[in-house]
Amino acid sequence: MREGLAGLTARGRAFVAAGTTAVVCAILLGQDALTRVGVLLVALPLVTAYLVGRSRYRLALVRTISPQLVTAGQPAQVQLEITNEGRTPTGVLLLEDHVPYVLGTRPRFTVEGIGHGWHRTVAYQVRSDLRGRFEIGPMTVRVADPFGLVELGRSFTTTVPLTVTPRTVALPTIPLTGAWTGSGDNRPRAFATGSAEDVTVREYRRGDDLRRVHWRSSARTGELMVRREEQPWQSRATLFLDNRLEAHRGHGAASSLETAVSAAASIAVHLTQRGFQVRLVTADGEDPNTLWHDRASSANTAPLLEALAVVTVAKRRTIDTDWLAEGGHTGLLVAILGDLGNTDRPVLARIQHHGTTPLAVALDVDAWIGPVDVDADVPAATMLTSLGWRAVGARPTDRLPALWQELGRRAGGITDPRSEHPVALVPPQVVHPS
Repeated sequence: MREGLAGLTARGRAFVAAGTTAVVCAILLGQDALTRVGVLLVALPLVTAYLVGRSRYRLALVRTISPQLVTAGQPAQVQLEITNEGRTPTGVLLLEDHVPYVLGTRPRFTVEGIGHGWHRTVAYQVRSDLRGRFEIGPMTVRVADPFGLVELGRSFTTTVPLTVTPRTVALPTIPLTGAWTGSGDNRPRAFATGSAEDVTVREYRRGDDLRRVHWRSSARTGELMVRREEQPWQSRATLFLDNRLEAHRGHGAASSLETAVSAAASIAVHLTQRGFQVRLVTADGEDPNTLWHDRASSANTAPLLEALAVVTVAKRRTIDTDWLAEGGHTGLLVAILGDLGNTDRPVLARIQHHGTTPLAVALDVDAWIGPVDVDADVPAATMLTSLGWRAVGARPTDRLPALWQELGRRAGGITDPRSEHPVALVPPQVVHPS
């Protein structure tokens, strides 16, 4: 009863107030007919509150989203399957699914007089122009009587995630400089003399596929050992995204950071289509969800796109370099950089030393907040070039495919994952194997 009284609507409270006033006036004026009217006005919302408060209904909800991974600007469909598992019929149900404002308005449904075994399926679409990971739900259920005097609210607790990835654009095929990494038997290699087990088994290195662990040798040596001859050759690439707060300008979807994230997503998709295994590194370090050995296939871009969907600004002032390989190379290195200062020169020089002719797209971040001289060089690109990088400057009006093609002109020869010999540059040239 107490729950029902707490759910009185404005109309229900007005009925109680009007009935009480009528009873008081009837007593003062000695009007019995007015008394009966007042008692009816008071009794109607009170009885309704008692009945609604005692109603017991059991609703089951199954929420599905298809697909759960979409590109910014593309819609996703949310399907709701609602079932009444209780035996008591209910009155009018007002259903409202909670949706983040960036996905659109909250969908509302009205259901009248559902009984035992009642089932209904409804669907609606959501769409976001902003990347991110959003939770859809929980659903709120409000029970109301036919007169609109009482309304009780209850809610489910389950939610379903929706990941909106950055927009991507197709990039042209350009010369890339990458080093083969990993080991395998599909390329000739010289083995040291020794037993067959010494030739085919070596110590585990970070990034090796865990499915290639040789457990018998690992148990004997006490360290993880992997089979050398069964590991396929795979060219690797490191995609570095500078997401420091001080390195970018602007706010929201029009900021330089969002442009950098979209460029990184396009490059990641392009490299995986070229046969590279790609890992994502930000100013905070290596993303644990995009390690080389964590993906079943180099053509699977979902982990990379999901990681880029939730990238936020880093408040650190320096770039973390713990991800750099000790005593080796990171393979192909592509960086998307913002504003750079003199304090970044040693870090960039160290990254350049570990990469194989690293490539960089340097954003002229000041152009995102005001007009700039389009004929002037981008300071960040100039610094990178002086440090041995192949870099191009980018402004808001520039198109990534054109910038990527310009990087190809400056990069020189290519080592393609599907070929052991350099691929012809543009215009085509005949390249003979050495």
